[in-house]
Amino acid sequence: MEEVVRIDSITQFNEGVGIETFHPLVSVVDFEKVIPKVHYGKMKISYGFYTIYLKEIKCGDIKYGCNYYDYQDGTLVFIGPGQVLSIENYKPDFKPKGWSLRFHPDLIRGTSLGQNIRNYNFFSYEVNEALHLSESERHVVLDCLNKIDNETRRPIDKHSKTLIVSNIELLLNYCVRFYDRQFITRSHVNIDILVRFERLLDDYFHSGKTQLYGLPSVKYFADELNLSAGYFGELIKKETGKSAQEYIQLKLMDIAKDKLHDTSKSVSEIAYELGFKYPQHFTRLFKSAVGHSPNEYRNRN
Repeated sequence: MEEVVRIDSITQFNEGVGIETFHPLVSVVDFEKVIPKVHYGKMKISYGFYTIYLKEIKCGDIKYGCNYYDYQDGTLVFIGPGQVLSIENYKPDFKPKGWSLRFHPDLIRGTSLGQNIRNYNFFSYEVNEALHLSESERHVVLDCLNKIDNETRRPIDKHSKTLIVSNIELLLNYCVRFYDRQFITRSHVNIDILVRFERLLDDYFHSGKTQLYGLPSVKYFADELNLSAGYFGELIKKETGKSAQEYIQLKLMDIAKDKLHDTSKSVSEIAYELGFKYPQHFTRLFKSAVGHSPNEYRNRN
């Protein structure tokens, strides 16, 4: 089994790449000033802190969780503490170019950012697509990194934590905006995914899979589309205004309405056909979505 290299502190990381530590809980690194290390084959790394890479040269494939990060030159890559990052097809002849920000969870503990950090889901396995920056967005990111870097180089005083954390939070909020822009500019790709999602939904409900596997989950369709569940959910929400779960339920209710017109089958039989283990769960969901129980709907139509 391949060994996972654990790097738990900012100081440990800085010492490993030959740079000075100005603050024990946060570090901004210019890759061009890093002492390069030669790696061959695959590497697995787990950091004990949050990491943001601004990659300006692609020097290997990044596998994050079960998925490969969709990154090229000039993209932002986000890694949460404790997550395992695999580097494959590493190119040791390439000198790294770009920047990184690393900050320890202890830095933001007790702050508003500490309370809200989980809302930035690009730090989790849920988003495996990197953030592709425009030139103007890149300048915004570099400006934030420079401000954080300058503050870490000052003697630590009672204002240091507030100013550093505020600038990290500002950077993350810009990233949320940039991801929203990316969803819009990649809408043609999103529409194609939505069409494929519709086909998968139809296939699931009309091929007997409901009786074999039960009700479909968001994760099932995300896996079929080679997307993480979180990113898939964000995409569907942006394109339809509904969550992926709501979209699946709407499709389920449309099919249920069609089946209820066939009076040769009981409501219980229809519930089982749709993948419900218990007919009462179907009745409850149908009434919540339609406003009438299945029997009431059948009698009205």
